[in-house]
Amino acid sequence: MIQTEKQIVRRAMAGRKVFTISQLSAWLAMSVSTARRRLVSWGAYTSYNKNGQYYTLADIPRFNEYGLWRDQGVFFSEHGNLVQTLVHLLTSAEEGYSAAELGKILGLLPRSFLAHFRHHPALFRKKVDGRFVWFAADPNIREKQLYRRGTEKKVGIDLPSSTDAVFVLAELIRHPRSTPEALANALRASGIKVTALQIENLLVHHDLVKKTANSMSL
Repeated sequence: MIQTEKQIVRRAMAGRKVFTISQLSAWLAMSVSTARRRLVSWGAYTSYNKNGQYYTLADIPRFNEYGLWRDQGVFFSEHGNLVQTLVHLLTSAEEGYSAAELGKILGLLPRSFLAHFRHHPALFRKKVDGRFVWFAADPNIREKQLYRRGTEKKVGIDLPSSTDAVFVLAELIRHPRSTPEALANALRASGIKVTALQIENLLVHHDLVKKTANSMSL
């Protein structure tokens, strides 16, 4: 039986999940330019770090809640390259993201990439409480993000960061009957530092639960 080009690639990958364009060109005995056209036709993903030198086939990644996936230090996004991913994250964020939050989500040092996007037309940076926070440039989205971030600070609600809140909700979905204390302990074991009070405040604030003396009820 004649093998398809994809079958040849999968065989050559030998259990690996990412590859370079040079490897693909050698595996298929074709020029680099032709190999690139194959990747486009297959809907393959290009890494958003490592200078975009790595690729993976479309059905390999298992993207997380942000649409991101990593393998052996190589990072991919279902939204496209780094700037496309930033635009998606910041237009869909409830209250924008600080540089540290973006760095944590993307797995990159903020100073290594954010300065390049300071004047991007789809992004907006503003100093909030002494630190820069990134928002969508679209005024309709940005004003809601600014209001939410400013309101939560103003009324003194002790909430997790936007990044940590995602991990809280994911943990709650996995363990819906857990108390705030149990969720906090489980997340702390994974390196996410949130308190039981922050978890309860988060869910009450977004009308996901009713606040009780000792626990949450969905």
